[in-house]
Amino acid sequence: MSHAQTVSIRAMSRNRAEQVGYYRFLENPSVSVSELVKSAADHCQQQVAGRHVLAISDSSEINLQAQARHLQAEDIGVVGNNRDVGFFLHPTLVADAESGFPLGLSTIQLWHRDPTRPDKHQRHYSQLPIEEKESYKWLLSAERSRSSLMAGDAVCVTHVGDRESDIYEELVRVPDAHTHLLVRACRDRRLHDRATMLYETLSQQPVQGTYAVAVMADPRRQQETREAWLAVRFTSVTLRRPQKVDAHDYPESVSLYAVEAKEVMPPPGVEPIHWRLLTTHPVNTVEQALRVIQWYCWRWQIEQLFALLKRVGLDLESTRLESVNAIERLTILALMVALRILQLKTGRADETLSASVTFSAQQQQCLKHLLPTLQGRTQKQQNPFSSGSLPWATWLIARLGGWSGYRSQSPPGIRTLSQGLKKFEAIFEGWSIAQDSFVCT
Repeated sequence: MSHAQTVSIRAMSRNRAEQVGYYRFLENPSVSVSELVKSAADHCQQQVAGRHVLAISDSSEINLQAQARHLQAEDIGVVGNNRDVGFFLHPTLVADAESGFPLGLSTIQLWHRDPTRPDKHQRHYSQLPIEEKESYKWLLSAERSRSSLMAGDAVCVTHVGDRESDIYEELVRVPDAHTHLLVRACRDRRLHDRATMLYETLSQQPVQGTYAVAVMADPRRQQETREAWLAVRFTSVTLRRPQKVDAHDYPESVSLYAVEAKEVMPPPGVEPIHWRLLTTHPVNTVEQALRVIQWYCWRWQIEQLFALLKRVGLDLESTRLESVNAIERLTILALMVALRILQLKTGRADETLSASVTFSAQQQQCLKHLLPTLQGRTQKQQNPFSSGSLPWATWLIARLGGWSGYRSQSPPGIRTLSQGLKKFEAIFEGWSIAQDSFVCT
């Protein structure tokens, strides 16, 4: 799959025997999702020694409605609209807290929703313990990631989540001496020691500084790439335990730091950025607040991972596999391929990163042979990066994907890199065959 840059079994197979082998592997009940997840976590574990890492979690759905007539009737669930068939995905992407570079996946959860289950009101959802709610996925991700990353000798882990992860139980149960939280506030919480609520308390704080962030394009919201200036406020807060949370199991309050980043003078017709962040990291200075905001900005990488998995890269939802269990196994493998493309994009300018992060020694040798054919005659068309670095390799992959190589143009995106990587893998396969020695008799 990594070589072909596709989830199509026919496209990645060189012959009928390989095609049959792929199908048998994916449909083999002895090949469990848990073992594939463990393999991904083990690889990630090897990258985190001595680092402070961000464990970025989020959920996405794999909608298989377009292929529903081909699917076997085996444990088929429904996705968010409660009509289309498919399943849910909740990975944890691990990134370096100093550079934001993605290192791997510490855990991956997959689950189905029963199409016949009662609705929230019938199940008295708000009264259920957290372990019986779907939102328990956030605590489960943190628990599994903690054991994996600490076994890899990470010095500190900060779990980063969007508004869905603003759960009182998580704020209490996840943090420890080596584990922190950073979540975006979803609701205006009551404070234990103040008459005002969380949002009003934050808005009353003085602006401590301004901060510029690059806002990525979001076609779903018809949002273009832009630079946004944010006014920054922060304060310590003590959140009161919600009434629906059992007092026997959780303390009356939890102390955190709150950071507000609100866009000033947004473009006409554009909804301004307004983040209210809660963290267990101390925030007493502007520098600490800006660091927390930067960590939250890097959460966008998991959105790019989903885009690579489903749209601009591998197009997982168009698979023609008939077994949902096989598609789940395929999803884990496809995530690892999408991660490789994300690493190329994220590290395209950081020469401290080695090409060995994503390319084998033989692949790097092949790239060196391709270098003269991809560079132009002028200085502007030369690869400007140090040989053997990840940006050097990414520059070559981008050229194969159709990028001009001029610095005056926008840097290569995930679509260009995906196309270039697919072309390179085909070239590498032929180059590898040519390196073999044949003796004719």
